[in-house]
Amino acid sequence: MLRAIQPSDAPPPPAYRVPWLIDRADPEHPVVTNGSAESADFVRVFRDDQRADGTQLWGQVLPSEDIELCLCAADPDEVVVTLAWFRPVDGLEYVWRFVV
Repeated sequence: MLRAIQPSDAPPPPAYRVPWLIDRADPEHPVVTNGSAESADFVRVFRDDQRADGTQLWGQVLPSEDIELCLCAADPDEVVVTLAWFRPVDGLEYVWRFVV
């Protein structure tokens, strides 16, 4: 429900910027980089295609760390990749999807 903002209301917290940068130079092997200044914890990667091993556990991804994602057996025009991770600052789980 919408309501008027009152001058006494605390400002909302700043938006959390998604930390991932994707280098798509090679569509079958995109490189995922943590572009933030904080680590991403318990990172999991889900591929939306027909492969049996569609989930990968990356664990903690440090700032500036990059990981190559192998999409060799998939059609890069059809696959959707989902990254899920926890932020150490707030302990919340975040999810972000991308296509190559």
